Amino acid sequence: MKSLNNAIAEQAIMKGSPNDHDLERMLMIRQYELTILELFSSGHIKGTTHTCIGQEYIPVALNPFIEEEDFVISNHRGHGHYIARYGDAEGLLAEVMGKKGAVCNGIGGSQHIRRDRFISTGVQAEGIAVGTGIAWSYKFKQQDNLVFVYIGDGTFGRGCLYESLNFAGLWNLPMVIVVENNGIAISTHQSYSMSGSIEGRVRGFDLDYMCVHSKDVNEIREQIGGAIDRVRKEFKPLVIECITERVASHSKGDDTRSPEELERVQENYWYNQLKASDTARVERLEEAVRNQMQTLQELVINREGAEWEDYEKRKNK
Repeated sequence: MKSLNNAIAEQAIMKGSPNDHDLERMLMIRQYELTILELFSSGHIKGTTHTCIGQEYIPVALNPFIEEEDFVISNHRGHGHYIARYGDAEGLLAEVMGKKGAVCNGIGGSQHIRRDRFISTGVQAEGIAVGTGIAWSYKFKQQDNLVFVYIGDGTFGRGCLYESLNFAGLWNLPMVIVVENNGIAISTHQSYSMSGSIEGRVRGFDLDYMCVHSKDVNEIREQIGGAIDRVRKEFKPLVIECITERVASHSKGDDTRSPEELERVQENYWYNQLKASDTARVERLEEAVRNQMQTLQELVINREGAEWEDYEKRKNK
């Protein structure tokens, strides 16, 4: 078997190199997720959390197409979507830890975030249903805005998704639906749970569709830019299926993949590929990001807990 470094060097998926800003944001998302896993293991985070390690490049590639008045709807694996849009690792870390300065005052936790025109939900397919409603309101009010909805391949097992696709296609709603297809839903491989393809199901509702295999943010933007512009001009929904890998486990430690499969995932990981081809730059930016996250971790962990306002107080304001 080839060594990991040799196998990585032979990969051709990363055809280009992101600029420093994009790479720093990708590394920030990665380091945030690693920090979350460490804090969970040490007992500083309660409840559950799902990391997007391996998929960090997707929201970074999409972010330049998202305007301030556009709505973004995320899911249970949504830390990267939030950080890509706002760069607010501190507020999100405080939220997940239930500390002061939290985005949602510590009430939302890891999965349920609300800020401006961004929401995330841990309920499968709820996001696309809500997004369909928001997109319909945009069209009804003749607003020149889009709704971006992030879902996973596992969401195609939910009936609500098909109702949403049907409604979006019927009314030509201004939606961009990004499917982060990592090929595995919790521990079930797609080949055991899906008959046909995502493309086939999407085209059955007469929606525009495109598939992205690249992990190069510049190449992705070149591929999808024109299609997103058409959605903005013509109000016809677009589904972008991103073929990707989930490097970490589904949640914390629940990974049933074989050692051989995990090795293949590591070989395909954009981080390992880029670090092998551009070592000095990656290490320089990574050190800065790691130091920043360490500072944020120490700052947030020593704060007092977030104070929740009860319903009666909020109702009477």
